[in-house]
Amino acid sequence: MLIDSSVLASTLFALFVVGTLYLVYRATKQRREVTDFYNAGGRLNGFQNGLAISADYMSAASFLGIAGLISLFGFDGFLYSIGFLVAWLLALLLVAEPLRNSGRFTMGDVVAFRMRQAPVRTAAATSTVIVSVFYLLAQMVGAGALVALLLGFTNPEAKNWIIVGVGLLMIVYVTVGGMRGTSYVQITQAFLLITGATAMTVMVFANFSFDLNALLDKAAEMSGQGIAFLEPGGRFGPDIVGDPVATLIGKIDLISLALALVLGTSGLPHILIRFYTVPSAKVARKSVNWAIGNIGAFYLMTIALGFGAAALVPREVLGMGVNSDGSLVNTSGNVAAPQLALELGGGDGSLGGAFMVAFIGAIAFAVILATVSGLTLASSSSFAHDLYANVIRKGKATPAEEVRVARIAALVIGVLAIVLAISSQGLNVAFLVGLAFAIAASGNLPAVLLTMFWKKFNTRGAVFAIYGGLGAALLLLVLSPNFSGAANSFIPLATGFDINVFPLRNPGLISIPFGFFMGWLGTVTSSERDVAKYAELEVRSLTGVKIEKPSTH
Repeated sequence: MLIDSSVLASTLFALFVVGTLYLVYRATKQRREVTDFYNAGGRLNGFQNGLAISADYMSAASFLGIAGLISLFGFDGFLYSIGFLVAWLLALLLVAEPLRNSGRFTMGDVVAFRMRQAPVRTAAATSTVIVSVFYLLAQMVGAGALVALLLGFTNPEAKNWIIVGVGLLMIVYVTVGGMRGTSYVQITQAFLLITGATAMTVMVFANFSFDLNALLDKAAEMSGQGIAFLEPGGRFGPDIVGDPVATLIGKIDLISLALALVLGTSGLPHILIRFYTVPSAKVARKSVNWAIGNIGAFYLMTIALGFGAAALVPREVLGMGVNSDGSLVNTSGNVAAPQLALELGGGDGSLGGAFMVAFIGAIAFAVILATVSGLTLASSSSFAHDLYANVIRKGKATPAEEVRVARIAALVIGVLAIVLAISSQGLNVAFLVGLAFAIAASGNLPAVLLTMFWKKFNTRGAVFAIYGGLGAALLLLVLSPNFSGAANSFIPLATGFDINVFPLRNPGLISIPFGFFMGWLGTVTSSERDVAKYAELEVRSLTGVKIEKPSTH
């Protein structure tokens, strides 16, 4: 597989990179104002923005991670798909239209509207960067595993260089193309991803005469677990004989993950800024409707891909990579989709198999590049617009100066993401995204919702909500098995370092309510109130109409 597909994969990767770089170049020619860097001039239509939102959301976690989790854990892996999809109902009903009407470039524009600018924008920028970096880790870890497999790189050092290459490309996309160039890349990626996933889904069902029961029966048989593979408990809360506490913790961890996935979408900075790229709230709603349609269809297809991989790919191959010494090593299922593509194309050594795995690998590579570009743009924009222009320069920065700082921030954030991703390659990408969702739901979401819907909310409440939820999520993450004390921890178990005292792998169940609580606590312990400003925000969020102040002349 590795030798046969490497040339095809390299060619397709190169074609995609060249094509997207051309799109980015074209985008620079269409720029009318300096601030187009942030929102593409607010001129994308609903269909375009819906595809771009889909591309931001249907990341490597979706295509690689979820398919891998379903193939390894059956029903419990499928729960990720449900959580990611249901989250969009909250975004549509509570966030999309009010956010589009109330802000201009970043989440900080909305949260700071009726607050003191400096503390709130500083908190918003800090949270945005941290959430984006966690999400970036997932995409770049997926890139390392995928491209190394397709190009036949067995040396672990090769994955590191692949991650560096992806990081450099995303920096180019953002710094050169801004929001418009990034949007063009994402629209292209969404089209390719949906096309590729549809083709694979049809081929999977064709192998079983379009009989879903036959597919599931074969997946259960190949898993070695029988009917248990199709039932809850494969990953979350399996019944551990003699240890009811561990069984209970696993079930609670599932609830925590579900809460993070459902609430996290509405706090993800790279999703929130997408609502500013359209000309009106009506188009923002259309964008979300298009996104829900695309995303819903895609997540249904990940179910077929995951169970298809379980049914068609041998268990000893599924989710396995190759060490430099030739031994197999578990890669958390991140390469299940390419392995399935190989089988669908005719198997190892066949021309069809080589083409399919190269084609699907190139699509996954496109997914990763588009998503990391959106994340980098969101974090660099927030740093430049919220922190630099409105806090450090106190609103006196010129648009050109602000955008220049955003480009520098993109470079710094890209380098940071590269360094951290190299250290996180043993973790499943869907799992890493789950952590990013928990952090976003803990800090960003309470601040956004309380700003738009609670009249008494004030500066201290916003700062407490963001830092409280963010801090709780990060602290619990450090004290959990994700960081130390487990076989697949960030710090290897062999080092002997172990501060694992918090049993849940996803902190959302504790950190999300804590973020809302801190927002309430900060508000009630401060006498600051601005009822008039809230009334103005309410009118803007519901109608999009800006209230003009009476002239003093």
